[in-house]
Amino acid sequence: MSIRIIPQQPLEESDKHAADSIPPLLFPRLKNLYLRRATRLRDLAAKNPLGDYLRFAAVIAEAQEIVLYDHPLQMDLHSLLVATAASGKPPLDIHSLPRAAHWQRLLHSLIAEMKPEMSGQALAVLENLEKASSQELEAMASAMFSNDFARVSSDKAPFIWAALSLYWAQMAALIPGKARTEAGNQRQFCPVCGSVPVSSVVHIGSEHDELRYLHCNLCESEWHVAATTCSNCEQTRELHYWSLDSATGVVKAESCSDCGTYLKLLYQEKDPALEPVADDLATLVLDARMEQEGFARSSLNPFLFPGE
Repeated sequence: MSIRIIPQQPLEESDKHAADSIPPLLFPRLKNLYLRRATRLRDLAAKNPLGDYLRFAAVIAEAQEIVLYDHPLQMDLHSLLVATAASGKPPLDIHSLPRAAHWQRLLHSLIAEMKPEMSGQALAVLENLEKASSQELEAMASAMFSNDFARVSSDKAPFIWAALSLYWAQMAALIPGKARTEAGNQRQFCPVCGSVPVSSVVHIGSEHDELRYLHCNLCESEWHVAATTCSNCEQTRELHYWSLDSATGVVKAESCSDCGTYLKLLYQEKDPALEPVADDLATLVLDARMEQEGFARSSLNPFLFPGE
């Protein structure tokens, strides 16, 4: 089953087709989202060998929180939603949606917020981005959306993505529509923007992991995929679950022997404070173990991109 976003006009008809009480799609709730992420990153950094990098990521998240409210986005997305409703494409498709200058304004505001908190190489990278032309910034954004990470240095990528993510999350939060499930596949991609997840979250109150949602690494939306289904290839067999802490199992990896990939599952009931981006970044030891077992990651963390 795939997920399709529909405009407001046919909502009454779509509500008749609602199969159950589980919403197929959750648009981002931006209030304090980045503040919660930053707080979680700092809490996890205290007892993590990657503590310095988690604190670095927290600085970016804190800047996103400030810039979000300093630069609100005003945009009417109804006509866009109507135009894409029948096309099968996500309304905010990263491969076809023209980027407005707003995202570059967000980037420069983020740089201004972060510069006092950075030093050394990180500060030099920010100053370099500050001097980059609009064309250079657009080229880097296009390369990242095309998974051509070799064209964007790994030290610049988190800053570029932070601005793009903030822009896409603002747009996603403004979408005037709902969603419904229908025949199809490709649930490994976000139905809002077409990007990939960072991890998946099993929400509090879930029986048999039925409330498992994949969290988009770009627009912060979440979409439902049952935990007994491979989020990458849709298979329901040959799924295995891995954890480095069998006592609590707060974070597990769901691996699929059919496609050879894995995605992390985070269990809110076992730790209500967990956060999809922060807890994924803080459990890279589990990623290393999964790679040793021969599985490839099907997701992407916004603070960790492949190197050149």
